[in-house]
Amino acid sequence: MPLSSRHLLGLQGVPKDDIQLILETANTFREVLERPIKKVPTLQGKTIVNLFYENSTRTRISFELAEKRLSSDTINFSQSSSSVKKGESLKDTIRNIEAMKIDMIIIRHSAAGTPHYLTKICNANIINAGDGIHEHPTQALLDMYSLKERFGKLEGLKVCIVGDVAHSRVALSNIYGLITMGAKVSVCGPSTMIPRFIEKLGVNVTYDIDEAIRDNDVLNVLRIQLERKAGGYFPSLREYAKYFGITQERLDNNKDITILHPGPINRGVEISSEVADGNNQIILHQVTNGVAIRMAVLYLLGTLN
Repeated sequence: MPLSSRHLLGLQGVPKDDIQLILETANTFREVLERPIKKVPTLQGKTIVNLFYENSTRTRISFELAEKRLSSDTINFSQSSSSVKKGESLKDTIRNIEAMKIDMIIIRHSAAGTPHYLTKICNANIINAGDGIHEHPTQALLDMYSLKERFGKLEGLKVCIVGDVAHSRVALSNIYGLITMGAKVSVCGPSTMIPRFIEKLGVNVTYDIDEAIRDNDVLNVLRIQLERKAGGYFPSLREYAKYFGITQERLDNNKDITILHPGPINRGVEISSEVADGNNQIILHQVTNGVAIRMAVLYLLGTLN
């Protein structure tokens, strides 16, 4: 069965069957990545534009690799060298790009809701690669895929999202996706970084990191977004590390816990180097699985038309 939508704008309201289909399709492409020739002709003839208005390393390279592995034609847009610097509006930029007969747009933008806006002004398939502090659906999908690979299931898994939940698009997409798939989700962080009424999304809240480590199977540790002035929500980085940093000493209370991190890592702040390089983390597995997940999303949307 195809996906229920021709766009991937977020995971809020996405049916369980859609998420399951993406995860299962990613299994096939994960095998492709292990072959000597890591390429299939699935999207040959399709043209995909990577429209990144924000800086990115992992997400952008991951999408580019996924597109090339599927044999599509790829165009990379850079705001710094585009007509945006001359005052061109987003609407005019998109319409001019679409006039060149492209099929799909991957969009990362600082304004929440931008991917949804694009669906109103163009006919291409739209994939959200992160919009402001709203959602980052492919990151949550690769997190879920990595957990399913590790545990063999998502239903009943106890996952705690740690850190700046209030300003994290990764956190919100993970909450929507994991709950849809039957996981038990909680959040932990300074009270200034936990949104009011977040319990209405079906998550539990704790402000004790040692309790979070003791009571969960997984910690998904968020980056402190210093570029978004997140450091102003607690007295100092040293104090954050003292009360919420993930260290090996703390993990000794639950030696079987699995650590995720979307990257980039602030070593010594939200997570120690010992943990970031240790046996509990699957951070680099997330990166590899991100290519497979993005191949799956591109394939499923690209073959709808």
